[in-house]
Formats: sequence, C-alpha cells, structure tokens
Amino acid sequence: MGCRGSDSWSALLRVVAATDEGAGDSSPVTLRPDPRHRLPGRGAWLHPTSDCFEMAVRRKAFGRALRLQGAVDVSAVAEHLGLRPEQHASVPTPATGRTRSVRDQSTNHKAG
Repeated sequence: MGCRGSDSWSALLRVVAATDEGAGDSSPVTLRPDPRHRLPGRGAWLHPTSDCFEMAVRRKAFGRALRLQGAVDVSAVAEHLGLRPEQHASVPTPATGRTRSVRDQSTNHKAG
C-alpha cells in the first residue's frame, strides 16, 4: 500500500480500522495492526517496514484503502513496527478537517 509494491500476504502486515463506538463520530479512527490476519473488517496491507509505513502516512493511503473519512490515528501501527508513535500521530487541521501527520508539520519549516 505505502510503496505500491506487491508481495505474498504472509510477508505483509494487515491493518484494520477500530472505532470507539461510545465516543461518537468526532473521535479519530484508530488503526490496529493485525499480524495474524484475523480481525474483522476491511483491511489494508503494507510491508512491515518504516519506509513503506511512512510513505503510506505521507500519501494518506490508509484513509483511502480503508474507505475512512476524518482523522486517523496510526500510533498503534507505528508502535508495532518499532517506530516512535508520537512522530506519526495524525491530527485534524482545524480549518479544513483534513489530517496531517505531526511529522509532516515539523518538516515543512525551512532551515535557516
């Protein structure tokens, strides 16, 4: 998904969307890693590498693959891959409702 490459299903990590039913529509959708490929629901597949994951976050591929609208929290998947989750948490932008990762926001500053 992130790198747009294909591989056997056993080499890929499946990711599913998990919502907190009691929180209402305004809560962000949490992505949950599914290494055993058993969780119910629509799944998105990616290579379990930081490069493929970062590319998927940057391209906002999780929302499209899982047919989601609104904010998506990818911190559980980042933690599963051994990455720092605070670097990849998605937050909605207040003006448009779109999401931008915290990492993308911090790298948009010009070096002086």
